[in-house]
Amino acid sequence: MALVNEHFLKLPNNYLFADIAKKVNAFKVTHPKADIISLGIGDVTRPLCPAVVEAMHKAVDEMGTAEGFRGYGPEQGYEFLREAILKNDFLPRGIHLDIDEIFINDGAKSDTGNIQELIRWDNSIGVTDPIYPVYIDSNVMIGRAGVLENGRWSNVVYMPCTAENGFIPTIPEDYHVDVIYLCYPNNPTGTVISKQELRRWVNYALKNDTLIFYDAAYQAYITDPDIPHSIYEIRGARKCAIEFHSYSKTAGFTGVRCGYTIVPKELTAATLEGKRIPLNPLWNRRQCTKFNGTNYISQRAAEAIYTPDGRQQVQQTIDYYMHNAHQMLATLRKLGFEVYGGENAPYIWMRTPDAVSSWQFFEQLLYGANVVCTPGVGFGPSGEGYVRFTAFGSHEHTGEALDRIEKWTR
Repeated sequence: MALVNEHFLKLPNNYLFADIAKKVNAFKVTHPKADIISLGIGDVTRPLCPAVVEAMHKAVDEMGTAEGFRGYGPEQGYEFLREAILKNDFLPRGIHLDIDEIFINDGAKSDTGNIQELIRWDNSIGVTDPIYPVYIDSNVMIGRAGVLENGRWSNVVYMPCTAENGFIPTIPEDYHVDVIYLCYPNNPTGTVISKQELRRWVNYALKNDTLIFYDAAYQAYITDPDIPHSIYEIRGARKCAIEFHSYSKTAGFTGVRCGYTIVPKELTAATLEGKRIPLNPLWNRRQCTKFNGTNYISQRAAEAIYTPDGRQQVQQTIDYYMHNAHQMLATLRKLGFEVYGGENAPYIWMRTPDAVSSWQFFEQLLYGANVVCTPGVGFGPSGEGYVRFTAFGSHEHTGEALDRIEKWTR
């Protein structure tokens, strides 16, 4: 008899955004004429930039010829894209990598979920709270998170990030954590971490032999010159951190699917006997076994964003979304709401008024203004009493949603 992996049964029945969709669909059934505007799901809306479209057309034309056709590509990614990443994302910041430390993927979500396969099931994990759900859920599936009790997983160390502590997680100095997940700029709060604070995390990791999984998916939205774009800007981070990048929110690739992961050669983990094992070749082995590589067309599209035209066009798209974020910040603050983020990230994190719960406010906003947000509690226990808005809509929809919120509030 085949036995099910019972750790899957510990997961909540639905992924957060599936629950949101279910509630929105129920509202549509009873209010079929309502015009709903979503500021909840973090999907982009702007079209691919011209440089990317041109590169994809060219790649498709190549694939349509005997000379240019490509079948299976390298699991690690084509060298043309990895070289472009080195020259554009890291060297200008004084970060030196080897090309075989870069692994192209089909989006950061895959690798942030799969990376935990490299470590034993009984490693302890720590997360900033609230947090992107994939980090914890992927650990639940292997049995590392324990059991869910009152909204918390028993084997997960939660490091709250709230307005009361300035959204700066407290380093667990008094006890050891084997693996820590950090995401900056942060999803969902839209807040960032200073170079000084990030240095404290790297120092902790080096002192305690802790592995950091660092999600930098939104680094392209950073405007403050003092905020680090990569953990490798911190000395010593190559010995303790794996970093994840995505083109989804940078270049609108949510439907194209491409990103990359950095696994430095100096990075090691221990066996029970104390032997140090490099993680770079283990990740390479894992990818060669379970991943057939990102498609050639997507990689040519990603390469195009590093051209002069591509960089300019992608920045225009980022500026477009950040215009929405600044408009949302200004309007919500004018209405008296307590809001955070939105300055170095495309997310607005808002405290619900009058101690209303996250899901309560979600429903009040949906029914009162026909606007969708994301309940903060869906990102973890410290998200209760907050909601998330995204800046990825059109100017027109964002403006209309804010007008509705203003009328509903007053």
